[in-house]
This record gives sequence, C-alpha cells and structure tokens, in this order.
Amino acid sequence: MATVGRVLSGEGITEYPGKLTPFVTITCIVAAMGGLIFGYDIGISGGVTSMDSFLEKFFRDVYKERILNSPKNQYCKYNSQTLTMFTSSLYLAALVSSLIASTVTRKLGRRPSMLLGGMLFCSGAIINGFATALWMLILGRLLLGFGIGFTNQSVPLYVSEMAPYRYRGGLNFFFQLSITIGILIANVVNYFTSKIKGGWGWRLSLGGAIIPALIITSGSIILPDTPNSMIERGQDPHEEAKIQLRRVRGVEDIEQEFQDLVAASEASKQLKHPWKNLVQRKYRPHLCMAILIPFFQQLTGINVIMFYAPLFFNSIGFESESSLMSAVITGSWNVLATVVSIYGIDRWGRRFLFFMGGIQMLICQKLKASQLKK
Repeated sequence: MATVGRVLSGEGITEYPGKLTPFVTITCIVAAMGGLIFGYDIGISGGVTSMDSFLEKFFRDVYKERILNSPKNQYCKYNSQTLTMFTSSLYLAALVSSLIASTVTRKLGRRPSMLLGGMLFCSGAIINGFATALWMLILGRLLLGFGIGFTNQSVPLYVSEMAPYRYRGGLNFFFQLSITIGILIANVVNYFTSKIKGGWGWRLSLGGAIIPALIITSGSIILPDTPNSMIERGQDPHEEAKIQLRRVRGVEDIEQEFQDLVAASEASKQLKHPWKNLVQRKYRPHLCMAILIPFFQQLTGINVIMFYAPLFFNSIGFESESSLMSAVITGSWNVLATVVSIYGIDRWGRRFLFFMGGIQMLICQKLKASQLKK
C-alpha cells in the first residue's frame, strides 16, 4: 500500500514515496505495546487497594475503617495518607524521570530509552509482587514510575518517526490503544485474582505488570533505531541511516527525504536557545494550546475514574465483586472508543475527533449535574 510523505519547502510541497510495509507495521505495533505498561498500572492499583487482604496486610487503619464503619459512612473509608503515597508515588516518579528521559532519548536514541524504561518497570513489578512491607511497595512504585517516564517519552516519538506520513495518526494511536487495553487487562486480572482463596491474589495483580514490561524490554532489543535518531546523533557517514530509511519506507528512492532529514537535523542544532525561541510571540498560541489541551483534559476528572474505578464504585455502595466488574465494563467501553478513533483519525481528521470528544464530555457533565440536583 503506497503512500507519500509531504513537507512544505521553499519550492512548494515535496512528496516522499513510501509504503506501509509489514516491517513498519509490526515495528510500530511492538513499540506501541509500551503503552501496556502505563495502562496496566493505571488499572491495577485501584483494584488492588479494594481487596481486603491487601489492605489488612499493609494498610490496617483503612481496613478497620472499611470493615467497622462501612455501614455508617460510604465516602471516607479510604482516607489515608500512606495509601495515597502508595498510589501517587508512581506518578511523582514518572514526572521526575520524564524530565531526564528527553535528554537520554535525544543523546542515546529512542531504543535505549525504551530499554531502560522496560528494565526499571520489570524491577518494580518484581519488588511489588514479593512485597512484605510498605517500604517495598513504595520502592516498587517508584521504579514503575521511573520506567513509565522513559517509555511514555520515547515510544510515541519512535512510532512517529517510523510511520509513513498518511498512516502516522493511526499507527500512533496504537500507543493509546495499548494503554486502554492495559487498563482493561488490569481490571480483568483484579476481578479474577480477588477470588483466589488465601488472600494472595493481589501479588499476582501487582507482579503481573512484569508481562508488559518484558514485551517492551525485549522489543527494544530487537527493534531497529529510527533514521531520524541516527542522523540526530550525528552518525557519520550516514550510510546506515540511509539503509534504514530504505528499509522503513520500502522503496529505493529516499534521497530527497533523507536530505531533508539531514537539513532539519542541522537546523535544529543551530538553535542555541530552543526554549527561548519557543516563547516568542509567534509561537505562543501553539505553546498555549499544547499545554492547555492536556491540562484541561486532566481537569475533567477522567483519571479519577481510570485510576480508582473499583474504589469509586465501592465507596458509593457497590459490593467488592460488583465494583471490580463495573471497572471491567468501564475499561471495555474505553477500548471500544479508542478503536473507533483509530479507524477515524486519518479519515475524519484530528480536529473532528477533538470536537466530538469535547461535545460528548459536555453532554455527560450536564447529565451528571442534573442528577446531582435531584
């Protein structure tokens, strides 16, 4: 299936020949599996912290409050700073590591960053699965967070650079799809491990994170580096990057695209103060939108549902098993919506999906507000 890449130049539009080869498709899908790491952990923590055996072992105060005061107060059963520390430590670590990951990805390449993230995640999953004390849980969560910081920074960039122009949006969405699949898998795992007799099912849930970690770790070893990264890191001569670009595009005629990649790399190196240039007046609208769109997406509260779905349903009166099943249903709808987006992103465009998502959120918020008034 042939396609072309396009770039604006001083002489008009330059078209790059290329194909959506099986090699590129498999490479992008394997790399996008890094999203399983993030998705699995988003879904796993809420389900684990709703299991009585887990709370009794590590958070006895929460366990007593839940058992003794459950009929009296449905809303403050999980009010615990240590429990909050267990959950939030991962995201704080991911925030810190993401600041370092950009430098590692640029200097060493996309693959080493993905490999480091996968190894850190493997270590965190093992420690959490065998945890016998609270400090082990926190340490494991910190390692998981460092791993997420590296993979979430490098994987989307890797997929963007490997994918052909016309199919870049769809292939990039495989990363988001793998996140939603990871959430769903975590919810399903929690549902079944909660039924294990002896109260050790939470170990399988936490330790199961090693499976997506091994996928991205092994994938980063066998996957090739991107031509963009090879040129950016100044490999001279550029013959290896040329060979790789031919392999990725599936055609022999890659000279124009290759020269443009080299020129773009050289131009970026000439920028002595990139952050200073970014805040210039002409770039401010783009910068503001790039920051505000994800910022307000977080403020909608969707992450509360994704992270704490079982706790949320349990706190409003659902039984433990029912709350876990409700999380599975929520995760299934999330996957379905992502599949629809993958189908439509290159047909309907990013702007259309953005507006549709916003309209749906407004409708749901209105319905929720009307129910609260009742």
